Amino acid sequence: MPLMDHLRELRGRVIKSLVALVPGTIVGWVFYDRIARFLADPVCTLPSHGAPGTGKCGPLVINGLLGPFNLQIKVAVVTGLVIAAPVWLYQLWAFVTPGLHRHEKRWGVAFLASAVPLFFAGAGLCYLLLPKITKILLGFTPSDVGNLVDFNSYLSLVIRLILVFGLAFEIPVFIVLLNAVGVLPAHRLRSWWRQIIFATFLFAAVATPTGDPVTMTVLAVPLVVLIFGAYLIARAHDRRKAAGSPDLSSVPDDEASPLDDAT
Repeated sequence: MPLMDHLRELRGRVIKSLVALVPGTIVGWVFYDRIARFLADPVCTLPSHGAPGTGKCGPLVINGLLGPFNLQIKVAVVTGLVIAAPVWLYQLWAFVTPGLHRHEKRWGVAFLASAVPLFFAGAGLCYLLLPKITKILLGFTPSDVGNLVDFNSYLSLVIRLILVFGLAFEIPVFIVLLNAVGVLPAHRLRSWWRQIIFATFLFAAVATPTGDPVTMTVLAVPLVVLIFGAYLIARAHDRRKAAGSPDLSSVPDDEASPLDDAT
């Protein structure tokens, strides 16, 4: 398509994704107290490091007159983003499908069926690790110094971590689909295994906003395992595709080979 058509397509996909955020944002606004308490739980069990007036939730505080209002808006939008994940993930895939053949677009269903659970699996893993991550980061506080954590800053960090973990778990899905459409053969993945492991740990180090080695490793190790699983699926697909291809070894050089009807 021409560039302007690509831009119109992108605009339409973005608008649909934004519209899908509205119901989830309303849910986040209505159930703000429960969701905020759920997000604060990993910190609420931590000690307040001797800081006075920390209230009921460890070192967490909200600063400023507009702080509570801004926090509620942020919680509502994040809730809408998570609830609408199936929609905007599909729109992401649908933006790519105009460049695929008709028989290749069926992989969009497989993408949605695998991408959504993996996104939530990555986000869930991030939430389970939040107490450990928070404890490590607060552990750098000197013993004779108090530490008050602004809830807005904490929530921004949580949002970035959840998105990084969730989107990182989508990488194996794209690998499998690129192999399925013939762009990325399995033998090339096998020849790149050292570079893939290095790039995975480098990506984890750059993408995680905390910068600590524990968070980087916890993200990189499952991602390497998932990529290895994607390689096994790609290898099985290539072998099945090779087994179904016609044997042209007996065809003379001056004779035309049969054409694939799918192309």
